[in-house]
Amino acid sequence: MTQHTPPASRICPACDGFASVAVTLGGRNSRGHLRTLTAHCPACHGTGTVPARRVREGAGA
Repeated sequence: MTQHTPPASRICPACDGFASVAVTLGGRNSRGHLRTLTAHCPACHGTGTVPARRVREGAGA
C-alpha cells in the first residue's frame, strides 16, 4: 500500500518561519540573567505558518 504524505505546512512569507525572536535589552537583572523582550510576527501571530488560501469559484473569481 502506498503511504499518503501530509500536505506541507505553508511557511509565513513575512517571517519565513522564524515567528518569534528574543531581543536583548542590554544589561542584566539582579540575578545575572540577560533582560530580553520577545517579539512575535504580526502576520502569523507567532506560529510560523499561515493557513492555505481558499480558492473562490464562480463568475466573481
